[in-house]
Amino acid sequence: MGEAKMDTEELQALRETHRRWLTKLKILDKPWLVLGSAPHPTLPPDIVAHCARMDVNNAGKTANMLGLPAADVTFRKRKKSWEEHPDVRTRGLLWLHTRPLWVMRLKLLMKPSVRYHSLMRATKEEREAIVEHMCGGLPGDIGETGHVTNGVAALCYALFVGVPSVTLAGFSLTVMGHSYNEKGSTRRQIAEDTYVLSKLRERPDVFTTEQGLSDSIGIRHVYGLQDILEIPRADCSRSLTGRH
Repeated sequence: MGEAKMDTEELQALRETHRRWLTKLKILDKPWLVLGSAPHPTLPPDIVAHCARMDVNNAGKTANMLGLPAADVTFRKRKKSWEEHPDVRTRGLLWLHTRPLWVMRLKLLMKPSVRYHSLMRATKEEREAIVEHMCGGLPGDIGETGHVTNGVAALCYALFVGVPSVTLAGFSLTVMGHSYNEKGSTRRQIAEDTYVLSKLRERPDVFTTEQGLSDSIGIRHVYGLQDILEIPRADCSRSLTGRH
């Protein structure tokens, strides 16, 4: 992560920009459910109903297949295939991109089946800076790429902006493939994801519905909404670190 060089002032400005955007979407003060693309996601109905849902990359295709409503926000890599999931339905679209917002909007005009209400840009450098800030950085000998997957970056983003809690569903470090296709693709960046998740597993505001992820990493496993709400947490809304 050597290229992620944002100072404290820049990180604070970035955080406030995104907090303002999420406030307009009315999801900053709600607990979040982050939906990844691992096969057979565990989605307790009361958690789905109560939490703001963030879909990672093309996980929204699985949400559509399961009959879930539009995502509250979608965290999308620039190069992720639109053909694989053309029917994106989301209130907020956080798109990792290098071009100005007006260029991004023009690109989306060419994709009439993509439905969104509000667009926000983040650069790859901002993504890396957020991850580094939340976990302290990845040592050079961890993994082959030096970067986490977008799902783990989405967790770091949610903690960075200071939402009350984050519950991971559709996340796995052991099961290959994606929930929205039958290709059985090999999961990449396992070492990087493992390192960062291990750094965050002790936080009282991080949960998972996936027993397998809890077993392999140690993140607190939850069965339903009450398991999340009964854990006391400090207010991190004013803290740049987002740490409790």
